Amino acid sequence: MSSAANSSGETGRYAGRGVSASKNEVHAVVDKLDRGVFPGAFCKLTEDFLTGNPDFCNVTHSDGSGTKSLLAYMWWRETGDASVFRGIAQDSVVMNIDDLLCVGVTGRILLSSTVNRNARNIPGDVLAALIEGTEDFLQKLRDFGVDIRSGGGETADVGDLTPTLTVDSCATAVLARKDVVDASRITPGLTIVGLASGGVCAYDTEENSGIGSNGLTSARHELLCKHYAETYPETYDSRTSADLVYCGPYRMSDALPGSPLSVGRALLSPTRTYAPFVLRLLNELGAGRVPGLIHCSGGAQTKCIRFGSNVHFIKDNLLPPPPIFTAIQKASKTSTHEMHKVYNMGHRLEVYCQPQDTQAVLAIAKSLNIEARIIGRTEPSQIAGKNHVTITTGTGEVLKY
Repeated sequence: MSSAANSSGETGRYAGRGVSASKNEVHAVVDKLDRGVFPGAFCKLTEDFLTGNPDFCNVTHSDGSGTKSLLAYMWWRETGDASVFRGIAQDSVVMNIDDLLCVGVTGRILLSSTVNRNARNIPGDVLAALIEGTEDFLQKLRDFGVDIRSGGGETADVGDLTPTLTVDSCATAVLARKDVVDASRITPGLTIVGLASGGVCAYDTEENSGIGSNGLTSARHELLCKHYAETYPETYDSRTSADLVYCGPYRMSDALPGSPLSVGRALLSPTRTYAPFVLRLLNELGAGRVPGLIHCSGGAQTKCIRFGSNVHFIKDNLLPPPPIFTAIQKASKTSTHEMHKVYNMGHRLEVYCQPQDTQAVLAIAKSLNIEARIIGRTEPSQIAGKNHVTITTGTGEVLKY
């Protein structure tokens, strides 16, 4: 089993593909910069430069669908079905919106999208699916009560930069300071409620594998077979060790064990938004009763370690991992420790609340048919001056970060 180091010094199969779960080298630079008016919040919030109102603040967030777009590319090339890119458009939007939710933004959002493509490989019907998919998903969010509008975007033909395409978005909002959810208020003594990333909730149109849009560089290589390396060499970095390139047992059309989905459909499940849930949560409890919301994206189950101070995050009642993660680990023999640092493993949103508010949080999730449970709690840190995480898996394995 290959294990290599990336530029940040991390080792493991994920690092061997040129990606970083912790992004230590990024944080080493960014953490020295101005942290904004709420330094401990999930997203950077600045003074209200847009309207000049001292009672408000601004937040701008950029993210995208990542390498999940390459899965859509291969699916489209094999099936001719360009509609798969509508899900990629949703991924790009949700990766922005669900981070904004974590500081309390639930409306008056302006979104701009950027598609970088190689025009030789990405024709007009793919662009149409991306643009129409974005507009349709924004309308769906508005139907939920989340006021979000399109500010346009850019389609750039950059064949020298990418052999296929990238799909990214940027979202901007103005937020009243009194409505900010400030994750610096995560302290010992809180309950952690986890919301499932998979299954079918009240606003899903089909089964969701729960994969989200993180860890897809490794997920597709671990599950998909050499056919994809041979047929689509434009979808991977030729410098990656051959034993880490499309080294799995499956074709996308194969059934995913334990799931009603095929492997391809599971990998391409559009990232679920938690916007309807957070909108109801903040309407019912108010930002003052929600010490923290954590979107378990980059860093997965260790994402929380960056928020609050002197906190021991104990997660000892996690939701069962959906079949997609079981299949990835079985195929790759990746350690359970690394799996929880790369993948959400079954829940992608954490609500930090006072114990007396726990039942209200669970009831809101139930009203939207989102599986949720108390997954853990916060206690005083056992490491002076540092946050740390202890996870106990369903098999009793104890993981420390």
